[in-house]
Amino acid sequence: MLCASWGLAQIAVKLGLAGISPMVQAGLRSCLAVPLLLAWCHWRGVAVLRRDGTLGAGLLAGVLFTGEFWALYEGLGLTTAARSTVLLYTAPFWATLGAHWLVPGDRLTVRKLAGLLLAFAGLLVAFADRLGAPMDATMRGDLLSLLAGICWGATIVVIKASGLTRIAAERTLLYQLAVAAALLPLGLAMGEPGIFAPTPLVWGALAFQAVGIAVISYVAWFWLVARYRASALAPFMFLTPVLAVIAGAAVLGEPAGMPLLVALVLIGAGIWVVNRG
Repeated sequence: MLCASWGLAQIAVKLGLAGISPMVQAGLRSCLAVPLLLAWCHWRGVAVLRRDGTLGAGLLAGVLFTGEFWALYEGLGLTTAARSTVLLYTAPFWATLGAHWLVPGDRLTVRKLAGLLLAFAGLLVAFADRLGAPMDATMRGDLLSLLAGICWGATIVVIKASGLTRIAAERTLLYQLAVAAALLPLGLAMGEPGIFAPTPLVWGALAFQAVGIAVISYVAWFWLVARYRASALAPFMFLTPVLAVIAGAAVLGEPAGMPLLVALVLIGAGIWVVNRG
């Protein structure tokens, strides 16, 4: 269910872009999610304000999280939700590379390198129809989606390499959402139109992102992570881009050609090889 909701997340962003500009929509998502997450923390007794030396790492994770969603929302305005999701889910590829240099005890092995090469081959297939072509809007959207995946991978490395692994997961999420809320005033200051066609569908898409994804799905995921082995949960993650491709075709009528499906298989296989126990 979580993977299905994450697969629909990019579809919701595309629907929201029909009435709310990218940066404003990303900022509104965080602005709506923060008070709900604070209410959850209060109910669960999670202390939010503590001096534990994680402020610097938390702010850095927040900046990377903000960059991820800026790039993702901007990219989704230019490319398909299916392509964007496949490229976003290269994040473990970049996280594995970064962890080799920055996380003690998480070095590259022959198996991990083989997985990275598989995932990289998937990237080449995903861009096969773009290589040598002039830079157009769709290509820029693909590159922004890839940048979002890089930022996500970098966020994982920052969390693993810092004291953020020792605090409540809700606090780590709050750092990220609180910083990303700055996208709302930043988008307006840069001249974005903001909310220009507030239809029920647009509001529903925004509510799904803020409540369903940024709060309910993430809290549920942290609950699962606290109770089950990561190696048991990780394979399910490969369902997300698959479901996003299916949803993009079914809901938005997006094409799901053979190169995209081959790229999806290669990237998923590469990530599985890297993470299998």
